[in-house]
Amino acid sequence: MAKAATKKAPTKTEILQNIASATDLTKKQVAAVLDALTEEIRKSLSSRGAGVFTLPGLVKVEKKKVPARPAQKGVKKPVTGELQDRPAKPAYNKVKVRALRSLKDFATK
Repeated sequence: MAKAATKKAPTKTEILQNIASATDLTKKQVAAVLDALTEEIRKSLSSRGAGVFTLPGLVKVEKKKVPARPAQKGVKKPVTGELQDRPAKPAYNKVKVRALRSLKDFATK
């Protein structure tokens, strides 16, 4: 019995080649554009940035601050009912990426 070919996500090289052929730019120019986009996202999510970056029509990237959690003693485990102690967790930043409507529409077609 022959195995069906599995679909794989495109590699960075394949993405650069596809964009370069579609736009008549060189791979170096496309790579420079992607690097500039990465830098813009980094600046927006940095401590001095807005905390939000939107790639119009595709995704919205947000930075959320998760507050510190104090230690807890004598918390029941949901399944066994056994008591346990939970250590404290420090505050941290979480990055959330949301698909926008037009990207969701791509997936349904």
